[in-house]
Amino acid sequence: MLFYSKTLLALAIHKKRLTFVANFTSVHYRSMINRTLIRVKALQLLYAYYKSEAKTLSTLEKELAFSVEKTYDLYFYLLSLAVEITRYAEQRIDARRHKLRPTSEDLNPNTRFIDNRFVAQLSNNETLNSQLAQKKLSWADRGDILKELFLEIEASDFYVEYMSADPTSIDYSADRELWRKIYKRVILANENLDDTLEEENIYWADDVEVVISFVIKTVKRFDPAAGTQQELLPMYKDLDDAEYGRKLLRYAIEDSEESLHLIDKYSRNWELERIAFMDTLIMQLALAELKHFPTIPVNVTLNEYIEISKSYSTDKSAVFINGVLDKIVQDLKQENKLIKAVVF
Repeated sequence: MLFYSKTLLALAIHKKRLTFVANFTSVHYRSMINRTLIRVKALQLLYAYYKSEAKTLSTLEKELAFSVEKTYDLYFYLLSLAVEITRYAEQRIDARRHKLRPTSEDLNPNTRFIDNRFVAQLSNNETLNSQLAQKKLSWADRGDILKELFLEIEASDFYVEYMSADPTSIDYSADRELWRKIYKRVILANENLDDTLEEENIYWADDVEVVISFVIKTVKRFDPAAGTQQELLPMYKDLDDAEYGRKLLRYAIEDSEESLHLIDKYSRNWELERIAFMDTLIMQLALAELKHFPTIPVNVTLNEYIEISKSYSTDKSAVFINGVLDKIVQDLKQENKLIKAVVF
């Protein structure tokens, strides 16, 4: 299998990553692996394909499937973090109770955090526990990061407010909202967590922000009436999505000569070798999608790849890519090579 990392892919341009994450998670929430995420992974692998010596398409397809599976594992791993941090907090309380000379506060602690009803429901979720056991996902050897995250939570204003609130104001929704804030304000911002996850699995390096955003949306959906059978996100929405990434990569590579010709033709005074390499790859994928996926509207394809360019290429890439692709679309329409209705 190909091996890729942030360094290999040269995808260090993350200055707008959180905006990109917010954009594509706001409308695609029926599965963990949506088409926008697949497009990004296809871009990463297309880069690896041209920058490595392992230029085998079948290998590339296997790598995509493996990468997607690992991203889905990360969803469950991060979701279980709420349970593990709570367990750590409970162990701290228990240790204080058993000190040689415990104080009154040690013996009578505020247990509101460890009694959180959302976490209690999550800890018994059948799907979560099944996935964790099947994939052997555990935080057992990660006590340092659990401690760091808990101490950050404990120092936050919203935690202090939650712990000191009138008991009558703390219901299930308040318990759930606390964890939405924790994921958004503490876990998402913790850089050491990124390092920990990368040590666990290299495939998780670029997916942390995206997956946490889906975890936050999952938290918001929790309903106490669902009990242990609260639905979590499936990997794919349907079989078409499961096949989408593999086909997209294959078409992008098989059509590369024709795509490069079109890109060169409509780049005006830009010589092809002067165009940012990432821009070329983005347009190569976009053209494969335009020509071979009749159910995806043209405007959807254009918008998706323009948004990707804002995070993964240069500041001027979006305008450039939009202009070139727009001209190519008009060309393909005139030659009847767009086998779908154009929706604007």
